[in-house]
Amino acid sequence: MTRSRRSLLSAIAPTVIRAMGGKREWSSPELTVSRAEAHLVRPESYAPPKNIDAKVRITVREVGGWPVYTVTPRHRAVDRRAVYVHGGTWVHEISPFHWWLVAGLAASTGTEFTVPIYPLVPRGTAAQVVSGVADLVAELVAVAGSSAVLILGDSAGGNIALAAAMLLRDRGVDAPRDIVLIAPVIDLTFSDPKIYEIEPSDPWLNVPGPKAAAELWRGDLSIEHPLVSPVNAPLAGIGRITLFSGTRDITHADAITLAKKARAEGHPLDFHQKANMIHVYPLLPIPEGAQARETIKAVLLADEWSL
Repeated sequence: MTRSRRSLLSAIAPTVIRAMGGKREWSSPELTVSRAEAHLVRPESYAPPKNIDAKVRITVREVGGWPVYTVTPRHRAVDRRAVYVHGGTWVHEISPFHWWLVAGLAASTGTEFTVPIYPLVPRGTAAQVVSGVADLVAELVAVAGSSAVLILGDSAGGNIALAAAMLLRDRGVDAPRDIVLIAPVIDLTFSDPKIYEIEPSDPWLNVPGPKAAAELWRGDLSIEHPLVSPVNAPLAGIGRITLFSGTRDITHADAITLAKKARAEGHPLDFHQKANMIHVYPLLPIPEGAQARETIKAVLLADEWSL
């Protein structure tokens, strides 16, 4: 990894996020759990912003009790399908930043996106949600063929996306062509010492909150179960992986682990690690985020290939 100069916007972003109190929310288990419980009384909105309507058509259906959105490009033919699984530490709903990413990718690549609004903790659990996401991907594979299907996810959604790909393999479903992971969490034990080396410089995340959310998310499963911590399952038989991570992000430790795991197992993985970038930087309105989005577009537009 080479160090590179940051844009002015990316240099400012950590200060803005700290000022908004992002890091404080994850500073204690009590704060995180209380926030999750408060959402049971006053759920966050998951509605897509209206300013994406010029680019895409949006419909919604109910699948297994979940709202599942379909985002279709208005001005391009649909050439492929994708499922996007949003992050939020299993506590927060999909945000406008996720919707803007999905709409931009759909409009520019001719991809029809399926976006599940999965249940969050304390109601949602790994076994339930990973299985539901895998069902949605399998549905697309049956319709479009595995070579025209991708799975994308960020942060907690990256955890779900990777676990769902592994579950599909175990079910005998043909692997989607590609998996795009943005700052995924793959080991919910939070036992990697590198996490704690990074934590002081991360302006957004602390360990105690996500760790408490993970305890709720695992439900009746062990924290080491592959549906909870996909680091504990092999990569063979799933699609090629494109991985994005910034070095000022506690999840960067897991990204390094995943890249090493892929090398050890001989699995195709393209690792985009960016010095000084913060959590889920490809979603942010900064030049480095725009560069990452161009890379994701290229993955979506890539020709079929064989593993």
